[in-house]
Amino acid sequence: MDITKQSKGMNIKSTRQSFHFSSMSFKAAIMETVLIIGATGNIGVSAVTAALRSKRNVLAVVRNQSSADKLVRYIGSSNGITFAEANVLSDSGVKGIVDQVREGKLPDFQHVFSSVGGEYTTTPLPEITTAQLRRNFNISFEANFFAYRDTIGYLLEQKNPASTWTICTGSQGELATHPVPAMTQGALFPMATAAARENESTNVRFNEIYLGFRVETDDLAVEHGVTKASEFGNVYEMVLANPEVRSSRIRVDDVDDLKKLKYQKKF
Repeated sequence: MDITKQSKGMNIKSTRQSFHFSSMSFKAAIMETVLIIGATGNIGVSAVTAALRSKRNVLAVVRNQSSADKLVRYIGSSNGITFAEANVLSDSGVKGIVDQVREGKLPDFQHVFSSVGGEYTTTPLPEITTAQLRRNFNISFEANFFAYRDTIGYLLEQKNPASTWTICTGSQGELATHPVPAMTQGALFPMATAAARENESTNVRFNEIYLGFRVETDDLAVEHGVTKASEFGNVYEMVLANPEVRSSRIRVDDVDDLKKLKYQKKF
């Protein structure tokens, strides 16, 4: 039996499959929609901001109602956002979202942005437990892999020539001052290259945004003296707007790179 909840102006429909979505009017379907995996993280918030600023709708994958409410607080409004609940750490979580899109229960999407991240810790290699290692690879690598594997087929089927798939990785994969995220980020690099190769001649522009400094939600960024998510969102806006950026790594090494794309083909 379906149960409908009301929360801060959002209608969240719960089904036995545990996928929740707001009852946003489907007249907005004429606009492009960005599916965002990891929507409530620091980088995910920047992607949501960028998509909305670029006059696109957002299909935000969240863990639960609390996560949806948190994202609304960050963004300031739920306008233009459809919330879909799933466990992105599961190998069937994102697939379930795509299944609901195919069934017409969630809006179609033309773009995907993925940035699911784990612990940002300096734990030395000898002190990393097996459980910690596996947990972080599940969060930071497998979740992003599942996101790609289970959405790319849908984008290819749609044959929309403007479609994009974007992943955000971090410089820890090379710097390795923080061993846990270094290992998981390092694993994403060849995955991104493989995806870029596979889509070089398809309708989907695959790109990797390589971030070299700390980004946090705007409130915490001010407190900690780091870059605001809303500012980092400029990069994704430019990626969406520039059809020439394909199969590339976009380097964001310093704040100047928030104003003009610095990119190079991955192969």
